[in-house]
Amino acid sequence: VSTRLLTTKSTAKMMKNRSKMSTKRKFVADGVFYAELNELLTRELAEDGYAGVEVRTTPHRTEIIIRATKTQNVLGEKGQRIRELTSVVQKRFEFAEGAVELYAERVQNRGLCAQAQAESLKFKLLAGLAVRRACYGVVRFVMEASAKGCEVIVSGKLRGQRAKAMKFGDGYMIKTGHAGQVYTDIAVRHVAMRQGMIGIKVSIMLPHDPKGINGPSIPLDDVVTILEPKEEPSPESILQAQQAAEAAAAAAAQAAALQASMLAQQQAAAAAPVEPAMQAGF
Repeated sequence: VSTRLLTTKSTAKMMKNRSKMSTKRKFVADGVFYAELNELLTRELAEDGYAGVEVRTTPHRTEIIIRATKTQNVLGEKGQRIRELTSVVQKRFEFAEGAVELYAERVQNRGLCAQAQAESLKFKLLAGLAVRRACYGVVRFVMEASAKGCEVIVSGKLRGQRAKAMKFGDGYMIKTGHAGQVYTDIAVRHVAMRQGMIGIKVSIMLPHDPKGINGPSIPLDDVVTILEPKEEPSPESILQAQQAAEAAAAAAAQAAALQASMLAQQQAAAAAPVEPAMQAGF
């Protein structure tokens, strides 16, 4: 496991004394911890389709969820690699024994994950594939994964000594406002090529998903859904319905009155006195 990042002790002290900090320092400590952890995992798990990390802090322990496309490689043989990573994180940030847990989660749709596509493009360029062909392959793969839009920007010394930027895009892309933050997934990678450093930026416009699995559940502001108008009943049908209801109510009232009169007759017959001749049987 790479130990190039395990140098300073300031972050470890900040994480150790987290409960005694002010709110402002706590946010700073969490941000520094996340940044350093993300950098370590990006370098270590680059070939395994690393696609981000999520840190969940509970009073008893800290859970770190690693998102990747090849979770089996992240876990390693019999879970050896994930245990090594857990040990490195625990020693680096001075967590207590058993206070930190690492989990691996598979990316459901890697075509909609900008980090996975940026890593894929990085390794294609390192393998010697032509820039234009590699970028168009990524754009096509993303659009086939039901994305609304995709943009790939590659800048640096692509051909010759002169640095330039090439932009490849397809579909629909929102870059400003709240929708640009919610709907756009962006990843940046740096590729150390022989002729110099090349920068890669992959932006993916996610589709709307009411369940929130493949994309945001919040609908776009400018999407207007026109519903079919309901059929309004005609005045004649309303009048017929009213007449039918009145007739039904009158019939029900008449039936109730008839039943009440029959019940009254039965009660009167039961209460009438019996004559002595009838009692003797003559």
